[in-house]
Amino acid sequence: MLFSSTLVAALASSASATIYYAGVAESGGEFGVYSSTATPGTGLPGRFGVDYAFLNVSTLPIWIKQNHINTFRVAFLLERMCPLAYGLGSKFNETYFSEFNTAITAITNAGAYAILDPHNYMRYNDPSQQPATGSVIGNSSDPKAATTKQFQQFWHELAGRYKKNEKVIFGIMNEPHDMPTSLVLTNDQAAINGIRSAGAKQLILAPGNGYTGGHYWLQQEQGDDPSGDYLYKLHDPVGNTAIDIHEYLDYDFSGQHIVCNQSFPANMAGVTGWLKQHNLKAMVTEFGGDNNTMCDTYLKEAIQYMASNPEYIGWTYWAAGPIWGTASPCCTDQKPYGSVEPGSLAGDGSPGLYYTVWLKVVQALVPKTLQKRGMSSIYGGR
Repeated sequence: MLFSSTLVAALASSASATIYYAGVAESGGEFGVYSSTATPGTGLPGRFGVDYAFLNVSTLPIWIKQNHINTFRVAFLLERMCPLAYGLGSKFNETYFSEFNTAITAITNAGAYAILDPHNYMRYNDPSQQPATGSVIGNSSDPKAATTKQFQQFWHELAGRYKKNEKVIFGIMNEPHDMPTSLVLTNDQAAINGIRSAGAKQLILAPGNGYTGGHYWLQQEQGDDPSGDYLYKLHDPVGNTAIDIHEYLDYDFSGQHIVCNQSFPANMAGVTGWLKQHNLKAMVTEFGGDNNTMCDTYLKEAIQYMASNPEYIGWTYWAAGPIWGTASPCCTDQKPYGSVEPGSLAGDGSPGLYYTVWLKVVQALVPKTLQKRGMSSIYGGR
């Protein structure tokens, strides 16, 4: 089980469970590696500020002081943090780490929480056409694959560097998919072991299989066993791990399409019941919608559902980021409607999704009583 008996009792005694973390995903640290020919090594290591970037620091006062969020999920790329010449593990590209750390430090110094997000789909060695390329971490039948032990070493090193920063949250991995769910469990557990053995006690977010989709949690996805059959077996010796879930509202749950037609409450009912059954908590670190009336309704339902079910401790909206430009990270059928980066504009110069979705719909639903201080935890620092 993820929780100690003491922690479960503390949670049970709290009659006002709520959302403690709410904010945005900052996407950009994983940019600049796409290759139309799937050529390994494309864009590595890349140019900071040109090919990739983590955060526009000037937006922090807007997000924190004006919009009153308290959480940023900051994406990075394993192949940049641990170059292929080194392999996955404890040896880092210190230049890339320093650039990443500048963003994390800016966020936490401003009083917010930062989720560390290796945006790699549980793969390493070839991000040229993510999420399809790269060897599955821990796949013993692939001689090119990084091992589960190397993954644990990586997390031990990264967590050790942040163990004194109480506002950090460790997101084990973005969207594992198309792999044995038993291996997702093994890799998640190895990450937890690496983080805790480094002396870090902050909140950990553990993903499932099938792009960690909530709607698939109790079902097979492309032949892989349901995440719900395995993830309850995780053990955290300090009882501070939550489940990391993604849930989009379009017909194929990809977050690519303009039309919202998937009911968040209906599709999340199964995983919510599973969380309750196993005394677990969860954070939805990706969801989103387009700037139309139907999506407005579905987004409101999603945020209100999380707020009304105490199994959920937080959410981050997909996505902001300093180098999206007029491109859209979510829900526009690749039309240039901009992003939720403050100041974002669409391709025609009209307001981007920050104005047409975030300020119009999401902002009013940001909880008033988010965690302001204390170590990140499943029970809000209490």
